[in-house]
Amino acid sequence: MSRFIGRWQAYLFFPLLTLEGVNLHVSSFRALARPGYRRRGIEGALLAGHVVLFLVAVFSAMPFGMALAFVAVNQAVFGVYLGCTFAPNHKGMPMLTGDDRLDFLRRQVLTSRNVTGGLAMDIALGGLNHQIEHHLFPSMPAPNLRRARPIVRAYCAEIGVDYQECGLIESYARALRHMHEIGAPLRSGTVDS
Repeated sequence: MSRFIGRWQAYLFFPLLTLEGVNLHVSSFRALARPGYRRRGIEGALLAGHVVLFLVAVFSAMPFGMALAFVAVNQAVFGVYLGCTFAPNHKGMPMLTGDDRLDFLRRQVLTSRNVTGGLAMDIALGGLNHQIEHHLFPSMPAPNLRRARPIVRAYCAEIGVDYQECGLIESYARALRHMHEIGAPLRSGTVDS
């Protein structure tokens, strides 16, 4: 199955995102079982409370079949939205290895791209369209990332660091092209099992 997905990942990317909402919920519960997890009790209570309250609200407001359909569509849309928020910033960007010896700034800037689009894009992507600045200043409030952008971009130009940004559609096109390219050896059979 993983070879099939690897071969056709560019085509399967958006359909597979419909499963990401459920995957995140399952991963959250699994994380609670990890040894040494801090604040397991409060995290578990909040997570369980979220799931229970959501399901009670939905199933008490709708007939059973409609509630099931609502939950399925809700989770699918949630997964697509999250995937569409995170993927354009990293897919197709260089992946560093432990052998890559870059300073913090270069590590963050060279592995991320910003998505342009003004205030509407800031709202739609929650400020994460300024991914470079988000990585450089993770605790900075999202509205300030936009203000930091010209300063970071100018500094990167000054020191010769490639600062990548493009529109949303172009970022998806780059991401999908990259996934298609890395799946090519699997499609052609040039990669051994």
